[in-house]
Amino acid sequence: MNMLTKITAESETATEADVPTRRRFSRRNGALLTIALVLVAGIGWKIIDRPKAEAQAMLPATVGVSAPVARMVTQWDDYVGRFAPSQTVDIRPRVSGSVTAIHFRDGDIVRKGQLLFTIDQRPFLAALAEARASVASARSALMLAQADYGRVQRLTGDEAVSASEVDALRAQLQAAQATLAGAEARQRQRALDVEFTQVRAPIAGRVSDRRVDIGNLVSGAEGANATLLTTVNALNPIYFSFDASEALYLKSQRDHAGQSGGAEVEVRLQDEGDYRWKGRLDFTDNGLDPRSGTIRGRATFANPDMFLTPGMFGNMRLASAGEAKALLVPDEAIQSDQARKTVFVLDKGDTVIAKPVELGPVVDGLRIIRSGLAPSDRVIVSNIQAAVPGAKVAPRPARITPAPASTATETQASVPLAAQATFAR
Repeated sequence: MNMLTKITAESETATEADVPTRRRFSRRNGALLTIALVLVAGIGWKIIDRPKAEAQAMLPATVGVSAPVARMVTQWDDYVGRFAPSQTVDIRPRVSGSVTAIHFRDGDIVRKGQLLFTIDQRPFLAALAEARASVASARSALMLAQADYGRVQRLTGDEAVSASEVDALRAQLQAAQATLAGAEARQRQRALDVEFTQVRAPIAGRVSDRRVDIGNLVSGAEGANATLLTTVNALNPIYFSFDASEALYLKSQRDHAGQSGGAEVEVRLQDEGDYRWKGRLDFTDNGLDPRSGTIRGRATFANPDMFLTPGMFGNMRLASAGEAKALLVPDEAIQSDQARKTVFVLDKGDTVIAKPVELGPVVDGLRIIRSGLAPSDRVIVSNIQAAVPGAKVAPRPARITPAPASTATETQASVPLAAQATFAR
């Protein structure tokens, strides 16, 4: 009895110990079953959904298409240059002496004939007085010679005087006349010296700073040996000097063949966004520089308020061929294929075709297409990244809108000749 009780107790104890183990196996089996069901469901869903995904993937991409914009534009050739005075004069004295007065402030605008410097006049006034005395003496001697010759001529008929005396008195009269002429010439020279003591501006313009001060002795030697007092630049009109490449020169010559007068040009300054300064070409050099392959050119601009200053940098543009009809597309529609530029267009079957094009300048955010595009072409202008040459796409109408001139910028390849254009006014 005791033995059976012990065995039964041990059996009950073992059964109670196996309960947690069976529970752990049950939970593990349940988890594995759940994972298996999830995998089976996922695989089934993928198998069921695959045709739908493949069908969506086979749908053509949607792109925006538009015909190119056709507008009248004026194309310009770009040049870079600097303003230069239309005249420059070095102010130098014609006589030597001491500077007694300066009649301008450095940098003033001066008019033609305005007094700039005064040189001590006293030595020249004394020389002028001496010259006047010489003239008076010569005039008196001439009057005496004229009287003597007149008396001799009255006696010639009576043969009271010899022919040699008549000849001598005639020679004295001619000598007196020559002496008077020489004295009068010296008087005029001395008067000029007095006038030259007042140094005046020979042209209107802006004067530079003075190079001498009051009290300095200046030399009136000939040419560049004379003392430099200051310089005056004529600023109205003012020149704009630039260098043009041989290609631009040839293009300009062909575009303006037969045109009378200088071509109109426009200039903008460094801090300006528009070309507000209007002028005309007035000079092209007679040959190209063989070292640089460029030719010098010059334009003239009115400058009544003297705002434009020599040495100022500017961008000039010259209308290359007047107004012309052009096709334009957004700059973003242009693709680069190595060295060439292309535009994606659609054929009748909505298949993408890459058309090579020749680019022009940008006008208000739109790029001029010089060649390669037709007015009837359907150009892809949006969602371009989804277009692949040879693939079909789903076109939808789009609109090409010019950007404001202040925000339009060039973002693609540079153009070698006409770098700018504007819509025709």
